[in-house]
Amino acid sequence: MSDQMQTQQTPPEERADNTPDIRPSQGGLMKLFSRVTLTQLSLVVLAAVFVWQWLDAKSELDRTQLEVARRLSEVEASNKASQILVAQNQELVRELGGKLGLLETRYAETKNQRAALEELYRDMSSNRDQTALAEVEQMLLVAVQQLQLSANVKAALIAVQQAETRLQRLDRPAFAGLRKRIAQDIDRLRALPDIDTPAINARLEGMITKVDSMLLAQDARLQPVQPPAPMVGPHEGAWKRFLRELWQDAGGLVRIENTESKELPLLSPTQSFFLRENLKLRLLSARMALLARDEPGFRRELKMSQDWLKRYFDAGSEDVAQALAAMQKLEKTSIVAELPDIRGSLDMVRNYRQTRERGMQ
Repeated sequence: MSDQMQTQQTPPEERADNTPDIRPSQGGLMKLFSRVTLTQLSLVVLAAVFVWQWLDAKSELDRTQLEVARRLSEVEASNKASQILVAQNQELVRELGGKLGLLETRYAETKNQRAALEELYRDMSSNRDQTALAEVEQMLLVAVQQLQLSANVKAALIAVQQAETRLQRLDRPAFAGLRKRIAQDIDRLRALPDIDTPAINARLEGMITKVDSMLLAQDARLQPVQPPAPMVGPHEGAWKRFLRELWQDAGGLVRIENTESKELPLLSPTQSFFLRENLKLRLLSARMALLARDEPGFRRELKMSQDWLKRYFDAGSEDVAQALAAMQKLEKTSIVAELPDIRGSLDMVRNYRQTRERGMQ
């Protein structure tokens, strides 16, 4: 205010003297500045600063709004993507839920099928064991029959070995005791002497079939003996031939025999038939003694058959000679052996099978 008052009190002459010479283009500006006070200038500056700050703030606000809008758009896009992902996840969860339900259903079915298969396997395993035990029982029964009826050790041994092989293929620890018992029976059968009863029986059967074709001793004696043909020379005369034939005829009328030897009377055809039939019966009795393991009776029948062959049949014929040789060999053969009792194994198999049948019920 003092400056303004001093300016107003300055005379025009002094102002003219103190003011430098200014160009006409700057005179208006100076006048304008001379008229603006410091307060007005401060207000203008403040206004300019305010406007600049306002513009800067507005620009910053615009940028912030743009950034917020961009961020909002990104968030919206992210939300949309998230919603899409959520929808996809929900759809996937529904699909997985459906598949899980299907898997649970199939698992339950599989579990039921497995239980059914296990039950079927147990039934089949039990039935297989029962079938195997029945087969083993039949094999041991055959072995017992072969030993008791025909004393056929080889056949019995084969049957017992087949039973042991069947149990070995089954491979059940529960049958260890049975397998041990059967193995003991096999060892006892192998320790027996080799008596081929079927072969002996077959040889006796062959002798029986040949009895009808054997030549009787009386038939061999009654066969005419042809004299040897005389040696006739190429230049033999008629008288010599006549004398030779006369001598042969005279020799045929004379027969020299040993009257001290005992000759059997001639047998009629009926007697010959019954002789052959009785010899067959003797050989059949020998077969029965063989099957019954009656060694004294077996040898007695063979001895009687040999005596009959030597007495009533021609020992020089081929069939009779072969029969005599076979009988002499069989008479020296032992047909008796202490056969083991394998019925214990058979009883054990039956007990196993009956126990399992009761367990299945």
